[in-house]
Amino acid sequence: MRRLRGGAAAAVVLMCAMTVSGCTDQVTGSGAGAGPGAGPGTGSGATAGGGAALAAARSLPVKGRAPKTGYDREKFGAAWADTDSNACDTRDDILKRDLARVRFTGGHCKVSYGVLESDPYSGKEVTYRRGSSKVDIDHMVALSDAWQKGAKYWDAGKRIALANDPLNLLAVDASTNRSKGDGDTATWLPPDKGYRCTYVAAQVAVKKKYELWVTAAEKSAMEKVLTTCPGQRLPVGGNPTKAPGRFHAG
Repeated sequence: MRRLRGGAAAAVVLMCAMTVSGCTDQVTGSGAGAGPGAGPGTGSGATAGGGAALAAARSLPVKGRAPKTGYDREKFGAAWADTDSNACDTRDDILKRDLARVRFTGGHCKVSYGVLESDPYSGKEVTYRRGSSKVDIDHMVALSDAWQKGAKYWDAGKRIALANDPLNLLAVDASTNRSKGDGDTATWLPPDKGYRCTYVAAQVAVKKKYELWVTAAEKSAMEKVLTTCPGQRLPVGGNPTKAPGRFHAG
């Protein structure tokens, strides 16, 4: 099997317990329907009646979507804050994790070039060049979606943590990602059907970790996808759910 990188790895994912820079390879054992990609974090094991991802999806609380009133990106802090204190910003951390053939500008933080060998969302190869990037870092659970499903009631430290948690971040093709907006599972799924189980499992993991709720339609859509891959594991890891006190949000 050809070894791929980051979100495009076939049966390998990166375990990010505290920082992206300390990742180690882990086998997911995703099971049927898991597709060619593997999202951030390692997977927890299967449980009775289905995989851990499906069990976790079934456990998510259901509520209506709260108004978007008051949402602003600044409520989640400055973009790409170095919350893991590794002296590199979060965007570059994820580029280093997910791209192949990485080159740097001045040191080992600023990624100047790399290749997304198999974009998780479209399956195509995408080249990253700093300053004219065709690669986005996607919040798999969009910040606006999180705001409407619990995050508006959090303190700033938790919102900043979510915005910079590698468990919720993935390097993807920019043009494909722009079609997503702030959609949840009920309104948007990756065009590459082979990645959908991994993608939905990652959303479930983030919503469970941060105690976000889902709408009834969203939960139904999650379960519909994950029943096609009953062995799908649940990603784990990432950063703590509260950013260090030196970070502030608007």
